[in-house]
Amino acid sequence: MSAPVSTQKTTPGGNVVLDLVKQPIVVALILIAVLLALGEALSPGFASLQQILRLAIVAALLGIVAAGQNLVILGGREGIDLSVGGVVSLSAILAGNIMSGQDGGILPAVLACVAVGALFGLFNGLGVTLLRIPPLVMTLGMLGVLQGLLVVIRQGIPSGRAAPALSQFVSQPFLFGLPGIIWLWIAIGLFMAFLLKRTVFGHRIYAVGSNEQAAFMAGVPVRTIRVALFMLSGMFAAIAGICLLGYSGSSFANVGETYMLPSIIAVVLGGTPLAGGRGGYTGTMAGAMLLVVLQSILTTINIDESGRQMIFGATLLVLMLFYGRGKAMRG
Repeated sequence: MSAPVSTQKTTPGGNVVLDLVKQPIVVALILIAVLLALGEALSPGFASLQQILRLAIVAALLGIVAAGQNLVILGGREGIDLSVGGVVSLSAILAGNIMSGQDGGILPAVLACVAVGALFGLFNGLGVTLLRIPPLVMTLGMLGVLQGLLVVIRQGIPSGRAAPALSQFVSQPFLFGLPGIIWLWIAIGLFMAFLLKRTVFGHRIYAVGSNEQAAFMAGVPVRTIRVALFMLSGMFAAIAGICLLGYSGSSFANVGETYMLPSIIAVVLGGTPLAGGRGGYTGTMAGAMLLVVLQSILTTINIDESGRQMIFGATLLVLMLFYGRGKAMRG
């Protein structure tokens, strides 16, 4: 007797399309295209090459902050660094006062700001690992410390000036018509891809984020990894603060506050769940660009800052419902 012949039909093409649509980075890219088309319809010239380049500069600032946020979230335990806004503000003020409008002050400013960012990241990491303070609570408390420190230092008064070379690097064509900050963002993207996919440290990040207890039993130095992630987050936030100074020309106490929530949303939009353990930075870069385009459209239709923050908060909640927390929270 011959075996029954299966009549089930497969549609490989349909499966491929469905799989692509399920990828958060693909969804982000599609939404970017849709929003650019919508912006062009609302305001002719919105999708011009020059405007897209300006949006890319702003997205690079957010993307650099989100690089550190991405690492902390990948490490699991619902790790979120709420102190990044304070580090951005402090770094911008510190860099501006060290430079004082002189190109010779760029290198000392960069070294000082990166060291300060790493120091506050170290404090966060030690609080989370040694004192067992939840990341949300620890970094929120550190944000309060930074905000108080900024008030003491400058009391909300703008101070310091960007060096001309820094301003040119951020805003003017540097290579092949692209500003230097775009090339810096690309370099950070390549660095993150190499770090996460090609190094032992990157593999350990995923191991810790996926199952901290199993990683510990396998000999992974979990505490050291987590402290390093918070330090890297502080360093990336410091770099973003320096670039933000170059973009604006001067700084003030709360200049970095607007990066805290968007940096988290960009990471989740890019496909990294808040549970950690999977995801990457390429999607986060697309998420940062998507948020900046969305913000620009909201500005075009005259939505004020408070309204934009409400929309961003609602966006994060929606993302959490769909895929922000992953299939199950990890211990």
